[in-house]
Amino acid sequence: MADVSHRPGDISGHPDVPEMRDRYARMLSGRDVVLFDGPVLLAGLYCAISPWTVHFSDSQPQLAQNNLIFGIAVAVLGYGLAMGPTRMYGLSLALAAIGVWLIIAPWLVGNSPTTGAIVNNIIIGGVTCLLGLLAAGTLMRASSRQPTG
Repeated sequence: MADVSHRPGDISGHPDVPEMRDRYARMLSGRDVVLFDGPVLLAGLYCAISPWTVHFSDSQPQLAQNNLIFGIAVAVLGYGLAMGPTRMYGLSLALAAIGVWLIIAPWLVGNSPTTGAIVNNIIIGGVTCLLGLLAAGTLMRASSRQPTG
């Protein structure tokens, strides 16, 4: 019969301790950009409902559909950043691209957009682009600090 007596709570002699420490360190280092998860999700949700809160959904139906679709996409990316940060932060530059699209969309998608629609999209696009660039920069800094191997 095997000897299973050991001190409770002491795993220092376990053969997988170094691997578990490395994995724990990687998990903690992947949370550097935790500050961006919530704001990205909120920016996406606001973008999705903005045509109805700023009241341009009736006068600009194509722009309203655009904001709804891209707002949902940004919210899903924000949710993904919160749930699986190490897998999703590669898409943070996609947030920046979506932000740029949201800035120029009133002129490309809409037809004679109102001032409210233009200002709304410039602000929400700028915020989304900034958050995407900050998340990407933080990811690049974190990945350059990690040892390879």
